[in-house]
Formats: sequence, C-alpha cells, structure tokens
Amino acid sequence: MTAKTPNKSIDFIFDFGSPNAYLSWKLLPEIAARQGAAVRLIPCLLGGIFKATGNQAPMIAFGGVKGKMDYEMLETRRFIAAHGLTAFRFNPHFPVNTLLLMRGMIAAQRIGVAEAYLEAMLKGMWEDGLKLDDPEVFVATANAAGLDGAALLAATGDAEVKAELVANTEAAVARGTFGIPTFFVGEEIFFGKERLGQVEAELAKG
Repeated sequence: MTAKTPNKSIDFIFDFGSPNAYLSWKLLPEIAARQGAAVRLIPCLLGGIFKATGNQAPMIAFGGVKGKMDYEMLETRRFIAAHGLTAFRFNPHFPVNTLLLMRGMIAAQRIGVAEAYLEAMLKGMWEDGLKLDDPEVFVATANAAGLDGAALLAATGDAEVKAELVANTEAAVARGTFGIPTFFVGEEIFFGKERLGQVEAELAKG
C-alpha cells in the first residue's frame, strides 16, 4: 500500500545551537502526524539571521532586565515537564559554534540521511553535552549514529554546501525570520516553541 502524500507542510527553520529548536523538534513530528502534514527541514545560521535582522540572543538582549532570564528558564522547565522531555541537558560547552554542524546538515540532506543526522546531532548537543564544533567529536557522533562521519565532515568544505546554507539563511530572513526556531505553515509565520499550538491550529484549518 502506498502511503498518502501529505498535502500540508511545516517549514522548520532551525540551528543546532538553539535549545528551543531541540525542544520543538521533540514535538513537531507528532504534530505533523496528527495533522497529516510533512515537515520541511530548513537549516539556517542563527548568527547570520541575527546579523541580518539586528537581533540578539536573549541572554544578551535581556540579561540586564531584572527577572526576565529567570522567567525564561522557568518557562523552559515548565515546557520540559509538560512534555516529559527529561533527557534535555543544557550543553556545558555553550555557546557552541554550529557552522560545522549546519553545513553537515546540508550535506546530510543531499545524501538522504537528514533526519538521522538531525536526531544524532540534537541528541549530542542537548542530551549528551558534546562539543560538536570539534571535528573529531563531530565524526564520532555521526559514526555512532550509523552515518559516515568522515564523508560528512569532508562535505562541509564543499562550496555548494556552503552556498546552500547561506542561501537558506538569506531566504529565511526575506520571509520574516528573525530568530530560531521559526515555523511557516504556508505564508503564516510562527516564532518559538510556545507557538507550536498555533502551528497545529493553522494546520487544522486544512
């Protein structure tokens, strides 16, 4: 029996450096399945998005606001508890330079192993606390997931891979993206893991 092709889709704009991208991905496939939708993975450079839009990481933008970051952490703990995401661990090497990881994601998409790569690197970053900007750690993590780490590492130096990541980032900004995670359902934009309910509601409209 041939599986029905979903006629709806969610564009998931992400960077491995965002813990909220990890938390979102833990819910996104279930949302898509409930609504008969597909998820389109769109890797982008968060640093490039920030540079293009003048945005900043919350700890920089709001670090001086009394109580603001404490509340952000409280909301994260609530989200984790509500969805049973107890494997989450804040990476001790944060911030990790994700350029290698993001180029690797483009390479993984090109050879048809995108979801396996995504799962492995999100787990490495936000469960296992790995320093994934270290090429040796990158290769070992990919290998442990049954991927060809050396080939993926080599592909991160490919000019076309580099150009595609830049193009993704520029296109996301052009659509209105200013941070990660961002989701699009059609032309409707939603920012942040807290908007996943709105994403599902938009999909439910048909």
